[in-house]
Order: sequence, then structure tokens, then C-alpha cells
Amino acid sequence: MSSSGNGIEQLMEQVELKDIPKETTEHKKKKKNKKKKGGTKDTEATKVDGVESVPAETRATKQEEENNCVGLSKIFKTGVYPQGEIQEYKDKNTYRTTSEELRERERLESDVYNSFRRAAEAHRRVRQYILPYIKPGIKLIDMCEKLENASRTLIEEDGLKAGIAFPTGCSLNHVAAHYTPNAGDDTVLQYGDVMKLDFGIHVNGHIIDSALTIAFDPKYDNLLQAVKEATNTGIKEAGIDVRLCDIGAAIQEVMESYEVEIDGKVFPVKCIRNLNGHSIGNYQIHAGKSVPIVKGGEQTKMEEGEVYAIETFGSTGRGYIREDGECSHYMKRIDAGHVPLRVARAKSLLNTINKHFGTLAFCRRYLDRLGETKYLLGLKNLCEVGIVEPYPPLCDVKGSYTAQFEHTILLRPTCKEVISRGDDY
Repeated sequence: MSSSGNGIEQLMEQVELKDIPKETTEHKKKKKNKKKKGGTKDTEATKVDGVESVPAETRATKQEEENNCVGLSKIFKTGVYPQGEIQEYKDKNTYRTTSEELRERERLESDVYNSFRRAAEAHRRVRQYILPYIKPGIKLIDMCEKLENASRTLIEEDGLKAGIAFPTGCSLNHVAAHYTPNAGDDTVLQYGDVMKLDFGIHVNGHIIDSALTIAFDPKYDNLLQAVKEATNTGIKEAGIDVRLCDIGAAIQEVMESYEVEIDGKVFPVKCIRNLNGHSIGNYQIHAGKSVPIVKGGEQTKMEEGEVYAIETFGSTGRGYIREDGECSHYMKRIDAGHVPLRVARAKSLLNTINKHFGTLAFCRRYLDRLGETKYLLGLKNLCEVGIVEPYPPLCDVKGSYTAQFEHTILLRPTCKEVISRGDDY
């Protein structure tokens, strides 16, 4: 999620919705699934620094994969989850690969790494589950609820200990980020749409933030390829002691080497210069550092032990976003102090937010699901006093198309782990 936004005024314009959206009905599965299965490619059990890489045989059987939504503890009975993609550090940090002192430091963090890996495995399996379902003609609200229910089941949702980390983003075309349907939004996915599917899962506040772009029309292929390659470049360049500005420069060089022809007109692919990757903290999707996707960023360095969401956005438009449209995303400010609340509804709503989300992002549908009604005035009050931050949709110019790819990486002492990497992207 990007940290710009002020959608307070939108709340008063909304009509209070009385009905909680019903769960979507289960769709029939296709007989043949031609999509690649998610997850990492293990063939036999090995140990890396004392951490067992789980063999493929211990994962879901074909039957379970067809059933799809099985809690991970039923599949990984040892409670040990597979590593992501490992990349070695470059240049002066190559010594880290074999340092025994640093290996010992990693062993002390094994529980934290395992929490990230559990969330990442759930994320991969949700992708594997939902991608065959995503086709022109589906309602986005149905898709989001199906995806979110799968996330809750796979991660075995447990209050603030494990669950959804932020709302399912399904921003279309010129909308780059922070759109999810509110109740009553019957938007249907079209063949010509470009959709950014951005969702997060956490375990003990350790967040996996990963996204991909889906387009059915091959005319958008170059746009998607540009952004995917730019994200992979950012991941490759990232590392301990690397300056954030250098990553942004490398990303921009790759992204803007592409152009895309749409309906006979050629567009250069531009980086969306006011969107960034970001560091991730415990129960904190934005932990303070931003990873630019253009040159000229900060000289700040990445540090050992940090977690980053490396994400890039490309556009056929101006390459600059602004807030526009009905707000759906909200998040309690991590620095929110005690503020006297005079609106009674705001007090009870804040209790719900604290209990179910803490400082994790949420959307109106999640409040609906918890049985909250007539809450817009209370939500507006929480935003006005600075306890909750609204995050409206972020849009380039209408008529343009935007794409996004994103992975979560962990800067371990000995190596860089792309935790959310799968066979799909």
C-alpha cells in the first residue's frame, strides 16, 4: 500500500448500506488446470543452515490441490515451511554466504523466518487457487471474497496471530492501487481490462506483500513484461548496504526501455514516479523506508535483517498518480495516541478495529463481515482526529493502463531470500 491519501470527505457522500454481502457460491472447477502450480521446487529434504527444506512429497496431494483450501498445518505436519528463492549478495558482501558467525545469527531468527515462509506458502497457494477462476465476466467482489476466504482457510486465521494483512486490491486500468469493491459495487471484469491483483497474508505480524498483473488481451504483454522485469531488477539490485537511489535508477532503466503498441498507437512505458516499494515491519506494512522506482531517490542504505516489498508500477499514461474515487482502504495509524472521542459510534468502531485489525489495513467489506452497520460517520470521525488513515484509489489519467509486480524479500545475514517467489511470477 502507498502512504498517500485523504478520503475523509468521501465518507459523508456515501449512503449507509444495510445489507452485509453474502458469501459467494462455489464455482465448478475446470476438469483440466493448465496453470503452473505455485510454490518452490523441492525434490528432496535438505537442510540449509539447520533449516529443513520441505520435500514435495510432504505437500498437498493432487486430491488436496483439487480441493485447494486445506489448512497448511494439515499439509506441513512438521510445521516447517519451504524457503523462497535464495539470491547471494554481490561485491563486498559475498563473504556473508559462508560466514559461520552469520549462520548462527540466522539460526536464532529461525522462528521469524518460518512465520514469513508460512505466510508466503499460503500466498502462493491462494494464487494457485484463484488464478483459474479469474476470467472476463466475473464480479470483482465475488473474486475478492473467494480469494479472501481461501486465504483465511489456508493460513488458518487466528485473530491477530494469523490472517489477512490488508484488503485485496484489484485495481483496473488507469487505477494503479488501493481499489477493492465496497458492498454494492458490481463491477465486472472485462476482456480488455488490466487488473493489478495485490493481496497480503501475515503470521504473527510478519507480512507477505506480493502482487501481479492480469490481462487477457495479448496487446498488453509488453507492458506486463516491462514491469515484471523491472521488479526482478529491483530484487536483483537490492541488498545489505545498497543505496535505495541506486535501486530506483536500475529499475527505471529497465522499465523505460520498453514500449507497448495498443490499438495501433505506440506508448512508452513510464515508471509511476510517485509510487514506491517500502520496508515492512511487524504488523506494519510501511515501516519508514521507501524504495524508489526512478532515479534521484534517497542515499539511505538497506540494512541487514530488514524486510522489503519490492514493487514497481508502469504506465502508458503520465507516470504520476493522484487520489480519485470512492475510498475502501483504511488503516489505524501506528503512531496514533489517545484521542478523546465524542462520537459514541467512533468509540465502538475503534474497539472493533483494535480487536480485529490492530495496525493492519482493512476495508469496509471487512467491517460488514464483522456485523458492523451504520459506521460511516464513526469512521469519518476516526479519520478526522488522525486515528485512522484513509487510502483512496490511486489513479493515472483515464484511458491509460497501469501494471504492477511485487515481491517480499528478506535481507538475511547470509543471503537474500525472495520469500514470496513462486512458479507463477
